[in-house]
Amino acid sequence: MKDLLEVCCGLDVHKEMIAACLLSGSLGTEPKEEVREFSTLLSGLEEMREWLKANNCRDIAMESTGVYWFPIYNVLEAGAEEDFKFNITVANPYHMKNVPGKKTDIKDSRWIAGLLRAGLLEPSYIPPREIRELRDWTRYRRTLVQEMTGHKNRIEKQLQACGFKLSTVLTDIFGKTGMALIRKLCEAGSIEPEEILNLLHGTARKKLDVIRQAVNGRMDGHDRAFLSMLVRNYEQSLKEIEDVEREIYACAQKYEPSIALLETIPGISGMTAITMISELGTDLSMFPTSGHLCSWAGVVPGDNESAGKKKSNRLKKGNPYVKCVICQCAWAATRARKNYLREWFYRLSKRRGMKKAVIALGHKLLVIVYNILTTGEAYDESRFAEVQKRVDESKKMKLIAQARKYGLVLTDARGT
Repeated sequence: MKDLLEVCCGLDVHKEMIAACLLSGSLGTEPKEEVREFSTLLSGLEEMREWLKANNCRDIAMESTGVYWFPIYNVLEAGAEEDFKFNITVANPYHMKNVPGKKTDIKDSRWIAGLLRAGLLEPSYIPPREIRELRDWTRYRRTLVQEMTGHKNRIEKQLQACGFKLSTVLTDIFGKTGMALIRKLCEAGSIEPEEILNLLHGTARKKLDVIRQAVNGRMDGHDRAFLSMLVRNYEQSLKEIEDVEREIYACAQKYEPSIALLETIPGISGMTAITMISELGTDLSMFPTSGHLCSWAGVVPGDNESAGKKKSNRLKKGNPYVKCVICQCAWAATRARKNYLREWFYRLSKRRGMKKAVIALGHKLLVIVYNILTTGEAYDESRFAEVQKRVDESKKMKLIAQARKYGLVLTDARGT
């Protein structure tokens, strides 16, 4: 392997200790090796940072092991000076596996250092600290939303078990009317027919008769207590989500121009735009092309070629958070008002199915996101006008061909 770095260090990271192997020496010669072990406590991390500085080692590599690499990265990043900054490579453990039977902490750190010295490690994308802080909030919000969905499902399950069919007669049982009825059940265990009208709001008043039938039942003390606890958990989740969103909007203010640009794309609105910024950042120079970004996000198929034959393959794993939000945006784009992306999706879904089409649309949206963030230009639907014109012309020619096949003649209703 050809050497590219004169001084570098490989770190094998664990919960309580770090094995560090520092290699130094002229390119093309056998490097001098120094091995040390450090504690993962703050004092140990600071000691390691000073040791690296003393050896003039700027290039460091480590595995992305759970969350254990976070404090190491933060300490090295915070300790950088104007004339001395660390180049930290956090790499996928799958890409740096050692030879089987050679598994010790020191050997692993030596192996990582050797790969780094030869330039064989592909760094993971680590956005700036401000973006990572915003990402903490958006990912926590995602967790809270998932927990809230669980609370909703448990409340619905309890209502069904007690014979209350609210979801049959109400579009959303967690709306104003639904929650009023549920709270009444928590208090009394049943709802008298004359009380129901006072609990209904909006168009639900038109369904008075069917709602009376749906809530015609009674809960005992156990059911009321259980439902009350589920409702409290649900309301607590709502409050936590509101608090988290307040923090998200505060952190996202400095990225308002980029968020406004993303909101011009069909299917992408306020919170999803912020989530995209929290995962990608605003500087995408780490990705040479939009294809690299899509590959990193996992919205492209992996390579599967053997004997010169390319075979179909599953999607790459990629970044699960970006993949999830871009697919949500893709589904939202299919429900947006008439636009090119929506029509393109339905054309493709006829041939490939809905699921493959939504992944393809997610890929197209991510390419648009990349171009918008790199050029600073808003989404412009008119750019697809020429493409849409060709599609319409193709449709027309197919209809004319079908008419000729059955001996029919088509006339232009516009008289042109």
